[in-house]
Amino acid sequence: MPKTFLSAGVYAAFFLFIGNLSLAQTAFVDVTKEAGIDHIFKVYEGTFGGGVVVFDYNNDGWEDIFITGGMEDDHLYLNNGDGTFKNVYDTSGLRTKEKYITQGAISADVNRDGCRDLFVTTIRLKDSKEPVPRAANILYINNCDGTFRDATEEYGLDRYLTFSTGAVFGDINQDGYPDIFVGNYFKMFDGKLHIMNDAIIVGSNQMAEGLLFINKNGKSFEDRYHDYGLDFKGFGFGGVLSDFDNDGDLDIIVNHDFGYKSTPNKLLQNLYPKKEFLEIGDSLDMDLPINGMGVAVGDYNKDGNLDYYFTNIRANPLMVSQGSGLPFVNKNEELGIKINMIREKGRPSLPISWGANFADFDHDTDLELFVANGALNPEVFPIPNYYFDLENGKYINKANEKGLADVGIGRGSVVFDFDNDGDLDLLVVNQFPVNDGLHEIPSTTLYRNDSSYGNWLKVALQGTHTDLNGIGSRVEVTVDGQRLIREIDGGSSHLSQNSVIAHFGLGSATSVDTVKVKWLGGDEQVLLDVAANQQITVAENPKSTSPFWIGIFILIGIVAGAFVVYFRRRV
Repeated sequence: MPKTFLSAGVYAAFFLFIGNLSLAQTAFVDVTKEAGIDHIFKVYEGTFGGGVVVFDYNNDGWEDIFITGGMEDDHLYLNNGDGTFKNVYDTSGLRTKEKYITQGAISADVNRDGCRDLFVTTIRLKDSKEPVPRAANILYINNCDGTFRDATEEYGLDRYLTFSTGAVFGDINQDGYPDIFVGNYFKMFDGKLHIMNDAIIVGSNQMAEGLLFINKNGKSFEDRYHDYGLDFKGFGFGGVLSDFDNDGDLDIIVNHDFGYKSTPNKLLQNLYPKKEFLEIGDSLDMDLPINGMGVAVGDYNKDGNLDYYFTNIRANPLMVSQGSGLPFVNKNEELGIKINMIREKGRPSLPISWGANFADFDHDTDLELFVANGALNPEVFPIPNYYFDLENGKYINKANEKGLADVGIGRGSVVFDFDNDGDLDLLVVNQFPVNDGLHEIPSTTLYRNDSSYGNWLKVALQGTHTDLNGIGSRVEVTVDGQRLIREIDGGSSHLSQNSVIAHFGLGSATSVDTVKVKWLGGDEQVLLDVAANQQITVAENPKSTSPFWIGIFILIGIVAGAFVVYFRRRV
């Protein structure tokens, strides 16, 4: 007994020592150059774009990244598996005949062939003289051989000419095929995009409707926006498909810019199996009148309900769920993240936030929060990013000490484990400044996470009758009396999409009590006593026949048997 006690004490002391040592080092290291990342988003007339999507497009177990280029070429970075990436855009089939100004990107297996496809939003053609919008969004189908093909026309998407910003994948109608919600900003605009202010927006009738593309058996998409009861317009910046009410279907949260002058954010409740959405934002206090740029999703307080952090100009709301049917509560002030003004080198500036990500970067079981900040462009001035660490019930901004106070023009941001070492790394898309204002011009940056010191678990999902990558489903881990929840991302942050592999920090725990997968639609699977420090794949159980149909089949069998007996007796 004394020997066991001594071993536990030594282990705890060693764990604490390693933790303190790692915290004394730079938590995140800029490995952009050594990793082979050479990208900066070239903006068209200011402000709009760009995004990044994480996806393992060649199924080799190493996650790759696609980054939009705006006025420049997009980049497809193949993960070499040794800490470096190679830009294979020119040989990937992604270069189209038309030259688009791209904005955001998301990925899912559109046709259920086992390979991740790519959807890219655009605002116009580069050489067009026409007012915006004058371009379609682009769908690239993965050929499963390391290349893609432009399937925009094939899938019926070429007829939708829009000014699109963010898009999100998710199976709205639970048929196993991922659908797409697209946020559109302008219905029509013939001015200069950098000349945008409240005076122009007030009374504007240029707001656009979104698009709700329903996937037709993996062969085409059809816009069913109005058919599902959606009729609002706004300055759309995308949003998320998320099950906010825990009923097993995907609802839509829509981000709107200039919400205080025009249309606020929207919360659309999915009434599945009815093909209808109900707008309930006002009754749940989610009709936020903000400049809604992006959103991060996570259960920060571990109560089993998802919370939503929205990026904005000035303070960013953290809307915390109070449970089914109850209004959300903005706890940004209570939690210490209400920042209305910042000072960079003595100059007061408005914080302008874009991408955001909840993640357990340091493996302490709590969710940290990263926020990508960046000035409006061409108005250029330095705004450092945020990194909020949860301590004693408050979020503390530690961006400086963590090595993340980049003062570039930040936009999209994503988390993923690019080097497969068990912790989450971070990539931030930066814009090139139109005007002067920055002494240094930070490029899109890849940060390697060197701050984690606890144990971890990664869970990949393999659907059968639901989405093949588990998009929209949830993974729930119980460890040391805590319940940790991750919803598989189909698009979030700002015009971007994180890894679809659920990641959990476990602290000192060497195993988890349970891993519960709540598949979209309500089916659940539970694994017991799963060891830490590994990635597991949970394959969805084949769809079972419901008791109702089993009863029908039995009844048919009885009736058929009775007829057989009857006719034999007649003979």
